[in-house]
Amino acid sequence: MDGADKQRANGNKVLKAQTDYKHLFFYQKSDVLYQMTFCFCDKFLPPYGDRTRDQMIQAARSGKQNIVEGLSDGVTSTEMMLKLLNVGRSSLQELLEDYLDYAKAHGLIIWDSSHPRYNSMLAFCRKHNALSDYQPFFSKWNAEEFCNIAISLCHITDKMLTTYLKKEEQSFVTEGGIKERMYKARTNYRRDQDIEYERLRREVPVLKAEIARLKKLLQSHGINCEEGS
Repeated sequence: MDGADKQRANGNKVLKAQTDYKHLFFYQKSDVLYQMTFCFCDKFLPPYGDRTRDQMIQAARSGKQNIVEGLSDGVTSTEMMLKLLNVGRSSLQELLEDYLDYAKAHGLIIWDSSHPRYNSMLAFCRKHNALSDYQPFFSKWNAEEFCNIAISLCHITDKMLTTYLKKEEQSFVTEGGIKERMYKARTNYRRDQDIEYERLRREVPVLKAEIARLKKLLQSHGINCEEGS
């Protein structure tokens, strides 16, 4: 298949390519946030009588699951993908507020650039995405460490999601959604059919001329190629 054929094939696609969300860093970080929030709540919040526990776990889960659902729905609907990714982003912002509220309510220090551990924490959170990088520390971190790592991850994940959303929004503006892709696919199909018809129409006289030439050649050798002979 040459370049023109590939371009025509791509132009006839209705469904977008499936995004492998498990390889996206913002998904991986959202998974870390969900797992570490579950562990944080088990360690530092009462199992009953405190709605904060359920709210934090649900916000972390919603952030991760809406990313998964949004990227899966993006195969058919860019609009739905953008909507669900924004819901996931909002859920992680809610989770960020919960960690900030917990830290303030319990007199914990929120690390800023002047804190001696701030730079190393930020570097770790930026570099590491997989749950396996964080899980060994879940049993060791105190509440302040949990909160600051989670706050940092929320900020980084939000920035990654915002960048991804802007890219997809631009793609939607320039390429449209499934309705536009369906129209484009139908238009391209009719165009390709017209091109093929024109090619065959032009080929017929050439083939007829070649047949006539071959008949004459056979007749010059005494071979009768008339029908029924």
